Amino acid sequence: MTNFEKIIIIANQLANEGKKPSVALIKSKVAGPLPLPQIISALRSWQHEPENCVLFETSTPEDKSKNTPLIENDELSAELINEAITVAIDNALGPIKAELAEVKAQLQQLTQK
Repeated sequence: MTNFEKIIIIANQLANEGKKPSVALIKSKVAGPLPLPQIISALRSWQHEPENCVLFETSTPEDKSKNTPLIENDELSAELINEAITVAIDNALGPIKAELAEVKAQLQQLTQK
């Protein structure tokens, strides 16, 4: 997982918690050092189009009480990415499916006349 992806996931997690993602919050949540320019760049990208980012909760109440980093290992990261992709695809296809159903209904009405 790239640093950019880690930062986006953390920004989403913070947004889920009702917090506005900031450089300081992201830096405090990330496991290991991240270059400040990468955090700023990814955060700007996230802020530009946060609706394109998938929001989901990954930490348990135990994790929050221990104040542990939200991104700890590659297995969890791969799981998060797969979940994010699945949700993003579902969100993208939802309007298309609705429009297709509407077109089918209109077509059926026209053929019955």
